[in-house]
Amino acid sequence: MDLTERFRIGVITKTHGIKGEVTVFPTTDDSERFNYLENCYIKTKNEYKPVTVTDNKFFKNTVILKFEGIDSIEEAEKYIKCELYVDREDAVSLEEGEVYLADMIGMEVVLEDGSSLGTLKDYMETPAQLIFVVELSEEVKKTHGDKISEIMIPDVPEFIKEVDVETGRMTVKLLKGMLPE
Repeated sequence: MDLTERFRIGVITKTHGIKGEVTVFPTTDDSERFNYLENCYIKTKNEYKPVTVTDNKFFKNTVILKFEGIDSIEEAEKYIKCELYVDREDAVSLEEGEVYLADMIGMEVVLEDGSSLGTLKDYMETPAQLIFVVELSEEVKKTHGDKISEIMIPDVPEFIKEVDVETGRMTVKLLKGMLPE
């Protein structure tokens, strides 16, 4: 499994003021990381634009950032809905037993009996918990009449039984009704 070079830490949601500041919704567990954020990337459709943070402040559940060279509201507007990334070496250090979510993308997802369910395609962060998006295997799709191509599984112990980064495998338990009959 390839390790991700960059990690998403936030999404630019809107401009703030007229001097080029932007409001960022953090997608990282550690929003304090913005206190010492210096270099990051704005992901546009075609590229990762390197930027330097010159100022930051917190407002409710968001962060307001100022980037060097982005000095007007018009320039900042170009980056609304763009994601912010940091290089792996600038990511927050992990505690023992923790794993970067981005490194889990592409993992094989299996049921407790070892049968393949599909591939971990993405994850979503909600106020309640993390949700894993699993793209179902062709066999599972056929079994369920191609009614669905992916399912969402909450990151709670009831469903996520084991995550093994070394083998690239996540073991899950599904409840009745999570897949169509």
